[in-house]
Amino acid sequence: MTLFARAGAAFGNFRDFVKNSRFGRFVNPAIVLASMVAAAAVAAFLVGNVMVLTSADRFVQDWEIAHLQPSEPQDPDIVFVAITEDTLQQFPYRSPVDRGFLNNLLISLAAKHPRAVGLDLLFDQPTEPAKDRALHRTLAGYPLPLVVSYTDDPHVVNAQQKAYLDAFVPRDLRVYATLAADQFGTERWIYPGGRDRSGKYMPGFARGLAAKVGVRTSRKQVPIVWHGKPGRAIEGQEEPAFKEYPAHAAQFLPESWFRNKIVLIGSDLSLTDLHRTPYNSAADARMMPGTLIFAHSLSQLIHHTPSPLVPWQVNFVMALALAAIGGGLGMRHNRLALRVGAAVAVVVVFWLGGAWVYHVSNHMLGLLSPTLALAMNFTAMDSRAGREARKQKKFIQGVFSRYVSPKVVAEILKDPAKALLGGVRREMTYIFTDVANFTTFSETMDSKDLARILNLYFDGLTQIVLRHDGTFDKFIGDAIFAFFNAPVDQPDHAERAVKCALEIDEFCEKFRVDRLQENLPFGITRVGVHTGTAVVGNFGSQTNFNYTAQGDSVNTASRLEGLNKMFGTRICISGSTHALCRNMPQRPVGSVVLKGKTVAIDVWQPLREGEMSESFLARYIAAYAKLREESPEALAQFEALSREAPGDPCVAFHLKRLREGEKGITMVMHEK
Repeated sequence: MTLFARAGAAFGNFRDFVKNSRFGRFVNPAIVLASMVAAAAVAAFLVGNVMVLTSADRFVQDWEIAHLQPSEPQDPDIVFVAITEDTLQQFPYRSPVDRGFLNNLLISLAAKHPRAVGLDLLFDQPTEPAKDRALHRTLAGYPLPLVVSYTDDPHVVNAQQKAYLDAFVPRDLRVYATLAADQFGTERWIYPGGRDRSGKYMPGFARGLAAKVGVRTSRKQVPIVWHGKPGRAIEGQEEPAFKEYPAHAAQFLPESWFRNKIVLIGSDLSLTDLHRTPYNSAADARMMPGTLIFAHSLSQLIHHTPSPLVPWQVNFVMALALAAIGGGLGMRHNRLALRVGAAVAVVVVFWLGGAWVYHVSNHMLGLLSPTLALAMNFTAMDSRAGREARKQKKFIQGVFSRYVSPKVVAEILKDPAKALLGGVRREMTYIFTDVANFTTFSETMDSKDLARILNLYFDGLTQIVLRHDGTFDKFIGDAIFAFFNAPVDQPDHAERAVKCALEIDEFCEKFRVDRLQENLPFGITRVGVHTGTAVVGNFGSQTNFNYTAQGDSVNTASRLEGLNKMFGTRICISGSTHALCRNMPQRPVGSVVLKGKTVAIDVWQPLREGEMSESFLARYIAAYAKLREESPEALAQFEALSREAPGDPCVAFHLKRLREGEKGITMVMHEK
């Protein structure tokens, strides 16, 4: 029988199975097959892209590494010389590590002829001058390939520390001492490197040391392949993956223990430079020193160790197989509890088998994606029951999703009590928009044309709000009001709102230009964004209510929108929003005391990536600082900025104020 004949017979059997299932007459076999493929594809996508599923998949892999990782011979090429608590007891101070000791350690190691040395200590401050000079000379003239940890991260070293570090460590020895962790702090990737503040590329520690011994590596960030332990005990303790010697004993150890080895020098202390790794999935596992993480990374790079993760094609085939099983169980006549029990049994057998395969062969199968495919296809094939209820749910979603965030609809469907009157107080970020000179514009237009343009305009803005998972509240004339972080929690609600505002601005500017081409002078859309606490919930009567936010913070967002007219900008955000979006490009505009208030709020303008050169932005911020200090130098600096960018609204605004004799950045508003 040919391959095509076998495939045809298999599909025939599959078709007969579908027809004999509990709702076979309603389902086309081709649709069932497509459902199986779709379940496998969607499961793979979700596990790879949805944070909670990606994290769950990593947790499973971490557990396997911690408990089932195959044993592996101790790496013969890497030695860890550890600065331990016993080492530090020899010196009058713990930190920084005695430079004289480090100098002698490097000299003694050079005499043992290692292949290369990696020094994972940060020299960002002076100690005893004579010892500092001696170590500096040794580093500069070291006879062997050497790398030294470096960082220019302002969160780690201040300007003075960086200057000292730059002077102490020769540039050709520097490697970034950066570790790459996930959002939960588990170290997962080999940091490849990056550009320092001067723009020069600098490799990460492991890549830089690998390069010193002639091993070329990719600049792409790759997952760490953890070197397995030998699986035997020495003096009651499990033998480590790498040879480890205390730094204070290294000079007395035989030369053969170091010859042609790559020696890593770093700390192994109880409270310093310790990091979470997949091994911490085991309850008794200790945090790993950063230098030891570099050892695992370096071992992978110099030995070109392949990842234990099987190719995605293998995982996809397994997902197809489990999706087929799930679909088959979903179409059976048996009671739901029995079919669910059978599906759980299949999953248990699959997971046990995957764990066994990894333990005996070092091939790690993806367990979550096939399991999800089984569950999804089981649900799809069982979904005919309750069809009318789903139709009703779809109707509700179709109607309400045009006005509020789909997540609001989902919350109401899960818990109808959320539709009752009442509210809760919570921090949110609010967006207000308004169209300049809209009253004049509307008075010159035919009502049908005005309705057409407004519908196009509001439809675009509403879609943008919902695309950023915001909750659209209401139309107010030509304005809209929306908010974020309700009814569901959004830890990044301020960033979502600012990104939403930037997209609204982009859409509105294009919309305005398109209308001008139709000889319709549609005005500029101004946007205000503010973060603060308000009461959110359903307000109104039992027969007519609206999910909305109430409070002074809402009014502040509206006032911020109005400030654009004064500043000449199109988007203004408050200081409270800016504080939650520091990774987004922004610039300060002013400090404003709103009408009826006594305390000023800082106002910022968000910027798109590349909208303004870093040099210009830096000079603007410097000029703004002079303005805040009421320095006479502010006028000259803003005049220089104006010559370079005569159309910049913020520069023009402050230059006008300065020329009129005003000082400082604080303005008091006497109108709303």
